[in-house]
Amino acid sequence: GTRTKFTTSFWVKRSGLSSGQSPIFSSDISNSNDTYSMMYFTNDFLAFYSKDNTTTLQFLTNARFRDVNGWYHIVIAFDSAQATASNRVKFYVNGEQITSFDTATYPPQNADNTWFNVAQQHVIGSRSYDNANYFDGLISHFNFCDGYAYQASDFGSTDSTTGEWKINTSPSVTYGTNGFFILKDGNSVTDQSGNSNNWTV
Repeated sequence: GTRTKFTTSFWVKRSGLSSGQSPIFSSDISNSNDTYSMMYFTNDFLAFYSKDNTTTLQFLTNARFRDVNGWYHIVIAFDSAQATASNRVKFYVNGEQITSFDTATYPPQNADNTWFNVAQQHVIGSRSYDNANYFDGLISHFNFCDGYAYQASDFGSTDSTTGEWKINTSPSVTYGTNGFFILKDGNSVTDQSGNSNNWTV
C-alpha cells in the first residue's frame, strides 16, 4: 500500500480517567526509539506520536476528553503530499475538525508515516512491543483506509433531530491494499472490508 496517505476512523468509550498513557493503537519494532507510532489519552488530552528515524509527528490537543458516558468518534486523515503543512494531518472528534493544539509537528511534504509500516507489529488497545498499558474502555468500528484521505463525514453524520453525532455502520469508502474494518458491532477481528486483512486476538 502507501504510507503517504491514509485514514483511520474508530469509536472509543472511556471507562475511566487516568494521568497515564492509555493507548488506543500503537506500532513498534522491539521497543525501538527510532520507529514507532501511538495514539493515546494522556491527562485526558488526546495525543498522536509517530517517528520514523529522523521524521517525527507529534500532536497534543488543547481540549480534554473527560466524558466516560458517551462515545468519541476519532478520525485521522494523513496526506503528506499536500502543499500546506496543516493539511497533511487532520484530526476530527465527533465530526468537528480539531485545529487547536498544544503541540503540532507536521510531516515534511511526501514523507512516509510509520503507522501501518508492514515491518512493525501493530496492536489495537495496548502498547505494541510488550502488550502493556491497556486502553481502559471500549473500541468499536475500527476502519483503516490505505491510500485515501477521508473526512469524518464519510464515517458519521449529525442527527437532524437531536444534533448528536451518530455512526455510519457501513461507510462507503475504499480500503486499499492494506486497509481493514474490524470490531464492527462486536469484538470480531475478522476484516469486514473485503480485504481479508484479519487481526489476531
